[in-house]
Amino acid sequence: MSYPEQRYLAESGTTNGTLRLADAAPDLAMKSGTNVHYLGTGGSTNGAFGLYRWEMGPRPSGPAPHFHRTITESFYVLSGTVRLYDGIKWTDGRPGDFLHLPEGGIHAFRNESGEPASMLILFTPGAPREAYFEELAEISVTGRELSPEEWTELWLRHDQYPA
Repeated sequence: MSYPEQRYLAESGTTNGTLRLADAAPDLAMKSGTNVHYLGTGGSTNGAFGLYRWEMGPRPSGPAPHFHRTITESFYVLSGTVRLYDGIKWTDGRPGDFLHLPEGGIHAFRNESGEPASMLILFTPGAPREAYFEELAEISVTGRELSPEEWTELWLRHDQYPA
Protein backbone atom coordinates (compact mmCIF):
# COMPACT_ATOMS: atom_id res chain seq x y z
CA MET A 1 0.00 0.00 0.00
CA SER A 2 1.33 3.42 -0.89
CA TYR A 3 0.09 6.98 -0.91
CA PRO A 4 -2.06 7.89 -3.92
CA GLU A 5 -0.80 10.19 -6.64
CA GLN A 6 -0.58 13.84 -5.56
CA ARG A 7 -3.73 15.86 -6.20
CA TYR A 8 -2.51 19.21 -4.89
CA LEU A 9 0.58 20.52 -6.64
CA ALA A 10 1.07 24.13 -5.47
CA GLU A 11 4.25 24.98 -3.52
CA SER A 12 2.45 26.12 -0.36
CA GLY A 13 -0.75 25.19 1.40
CA THR A 14 -4.08 26.98 1.15
CA THR A 15 -6.89 28.00 3.48
CA ASN A 16 -9.86 26.14 2.07
CA GLY A 17 -11.16 24.04 4.96
CA THR A 18 -14.86 23.64 5.71
CA LEU A 19 -16.17 23.75 9.28
CA ARG A 20 -19.63 22.46 10.15
CA LEU A 21 -20.64 23.05 13.75
CA ALA A 22 -22.31 20.24 15.69
CA ASP A 23 -25.47 22.27 16.30
CA ALA A 24 -26.13 22.96 12.59
CA ALA A 25 -29.66 22.11 11.48
CA PRO A 26 -30.07 18.80 9.63
CA ASP A 27 -30.00 18.95 5.85
CA LEU A 28 -32.79 16.41 5.49
CA ALA A 29 -35.62 15.38 7.81
CA MET A 30 -37.28 12.10 6.93
CA LYS A 31 -40.84 11.12 7.80
CA SER A 32 -39.50 8.18 9.83
CA GLY A 33 -38.02 10.67 12.31
CA THR A 34 -34.50 10.35 10.94
CA ASN A 35 -32.47 13.54 10.52
CA VAL A 36 -29.53 13.51 8.12
CA HIS A 37 -26.57 15.89 8.31
CA TYR A 38 -24.48 16.18 5.13
CA LEU A 39 -21.08 16.56 6.79
CA GLY A 40 -18.98 16.04 3.67
CA THR A 41 -20.59 15.25 0.34
CA GLY A 42 -18.88 13.92 -2.74
CA GLY A 43 -19.33 17.41 -4.19
CA SER A 44 -17.70 19.16 -1.27
CA THR A 45 -14.81 16.65 -0.96
CA ASN A 46 -13.90 16.62 -4.65
CA GLY A 47 -15.22 13.07 -4.89
CA ALA A 48 -12.97 11.71 -2.13
CA PHE A 49 -15.76 10.58 0.23
CA GLY A 50 -19.27 11.24 1.50
CA LEU A 51 -19.80 11.50 5.27
CA TYR A 52 -23.24 11.76 6.87
CA ARG A 53 -24.49 11.90 10.46
CA TRP A 54 -27.61 9.75 10.62
CA GLU A 55 -29.83 10.56 13.64
CA MET A 56 -32.65 8.05 13.95
CA GLY A 57 -35.73 8.59 16.06
CA PRO A 58 -37.22 5.86 18.24
CA ARG A 59 -39.47 4.42 15.49
CA PRO A 60 -38.06 1.42 13.60
CA SER A 61 -36.30 2.51 10.42
CA GLY A 62 -33.56 1.45 8.04
CA PRO A 63 -33.03 -0.19 4.66
CA ALA A 64 -33.39 -3.84 3.69
CA PRO A 65 -30.19 -5.79 2.97
CA HIS A 66 -28.47 -4.51 -0.17
CA PHE A 67 -25.07 -3.93 -1.75
CA HIS A 68 -23.26 -1.39 -3.93
CA ARG A 69 -21.08 -2.03 -6.97
CA THR A 70 -19.18 1.27 -7.08
CA ILE A 71 -18.79 2.44 -3.47
CA THR A 72 -17.74 1.16 -0.07
CA GLU A 73 -19.86 1.95 2.96
CA SER A 74 -18.89 2.20 6.61
CA PHE A 75 -20.90 2.74 9.78
CA TYR A 76 -19.70 4.11 13.12
CA VAL A 77 -22.24 4.10 15.96
CA LEU A 78 -22.26 7.35 17.94
CA SER A 79 -25.17 6.82 20.34
CA GLY A 80 -27.90 4.34 21.17
CA THR A 81 -28.18 0.89 19.62
CA VAL A 82 -28.14 0.37 15.86
CA ARG A 83 -28.75 -3.10 14.42
CA LEU A 84 -25.98 -3.72 11.87
CA TYR A 85 -26.11 -6.46 9.23
CA ASP A 86 -22.78 -7.62 7.79
CA GLY A 87 -24.28 -9.96 5.19
CA ILE A 88 -24.20 -12.91 7.59
CA LYS A 89 -25.78 -11.84 10.88
CA TRP A 90 -27.41 -8.92 12.66
CA THR A 91 -25.50 -7.42 15.59
CA ASP A 92 -26.57 -4.75 18.09
CA GLY A 93 -24.05 -2.00 17.41
CA ARG A 94 -23.26 0.24 20.37
CA PRO A 95 -21.31 3.52 20.59
CA GLY A 96 -17.83 2.98 19.20
CA ASP A 97 -18.75 -0.04 17.07
CA PHE A 98 -17.67 0.10 13.42
CA LEU A 99 -18.72 -1.87 10.32
CA HIS A 100 -16.99 -1.54 6.93
CA LEU A 101 -18.29 -3.05 3.70
CA PRO A 102 -16.20 -3.07 0.52
CA GLU A 103 -17.89 -2.91 -2.86
CA GLY A 104 -20.32 -5.83 -3.16
CA GLY A 105 -20.63 -6.31 0.61
CA ILE A 106 -24.23 -7.11 1.61
CA HIS A 107 -25.34 -4.94 4.51
CA ALA A 108 -28.21 -3.14 6.22
CA PHE A 109 -28.93 -1.20 9.39
CA ARG A 110 -31.97 -0.60 11.56
CA ASN A 111 -32.93 1.18 14.73
CA GLU A 112 -35.26 -1.24 16.49
CA SER A 113 -34.39 -0.18 20.03
CA GLY A 114 -37.38 2.11 20.66
CA GLU A 115 -34.87 4.84 21.58
CA PRO A 116 -33.04 7.43 19.45
CA ALA A 117 -29.73 6.32 17.94
CA SER A 118 -27.12 8.00 15.75
CA MET A 119 -24.20 6.98 13.59
CA LEU A 120 -21.81 8.20 10.95
CA ILE A 121 -22.11 6.74 7.45
CA LEU A 122 -19.06 7.01 5.19
CA PHE A 123 -19.07 6.31 1.44
CA THR A 124 -15.89 6.09 -0.63
CA PRO A 125 -15.48 7.44 -3.16
CA GLY A 126 -17.88 10.35 -2.70
CA ALA A 127 -20.93 9.32 -4.72
CA PRO A 128 -23.93 11.72 -4.83
CA ARG A 129 -25.93 9.86 -2.17
CA GLU A 130 -27.86 12.99 -1.15
CA ALA A 131 -30.08 12.65 -4.25
CA TYR A 132 -30.99 9.10 -3.21
CA PHE A 133 -31.76 10.10 0.39
CA GLU A 134 -33.85 13.05 -0.78
CA GLU A 135 -35.81 10.95 -3.25
CA LEU A 136 -36.61 8.39 -0.54
CA ALA A 137 -37.75 11.19 1.77
CA GLU A 138 -39.98 12.65 -0.96
CA ILE A 139 -41.57 9.25 -1.64
CA SER A 140 -42.28 8.80 2.06
CA VAL A 141 -43.66 12.30 2.64
CA THR A 142 -45.94 12.28 -0.41
CA GLY A 143 -47.07 8.69 0.06
CA ARG A 144 -46.20 7.99 -3.58
CA GLU A 145 -46.40 4.26 -4.33
CA LEU A 146 -43.72 2.81 -6.60
CA SER A 147 -44.15 -0.33 -8.65
CA PRO A 148 -41.47 -3.03 -8.37
CA GLU A 149 -40.09 -1.81 -11.71
CA GLU A 150 -39.93 1.80 -10.46
CA TRP A 151 -38.10 0.69 -7.29
CA THR A 152 -35.61 -1.25 -9.42
CA GLU A 153 -35.01 1.78 -11.64
CA LEU A 154 -34.54 4.06 -8.60
CA TRP A 155 -32.07 1.65 -7.00
CA LEU A 156 -30.09 1.18 -10.23
CA ARG A 157 -29.72 4.95 -10.64
CA HIS A 158 -28.18 5.07 -7.18
CA ASP A 159 -25.96 1.96 -7.19
CA GLN A 160 -28.31 0.11 -4.81
CA TYR A 161 -28.89 -3.61 -5.41
CA PRO A 162 -31.25 -5.69 -3.27
CA ALA A 163 -29.66 -8.75 -1.67
